[in-house]
Amino acid sequence: NFLLWQAAYSELVFLPCYWPDFSREHLADALRDFAGRERRFGGLSGEGVAVTAKG
Repeated sequence: NFLLWQAAYSELVFLPCYWPDFSREHLADALRDFAGRERRFGGLSGEGVAVTAKG
């Protein structure tokens, strides 16, 4: 079950090329795609969400 925890928050990139043809440009495309993603870490998006502090 350990791999299920590892895969739960994994981010995959699928490119239209095979491994022998993978180049620096493909890596740059994957990194740009990775950097442009919205990460919520299991929460909701920031719009319309009220955060309250208990105290």
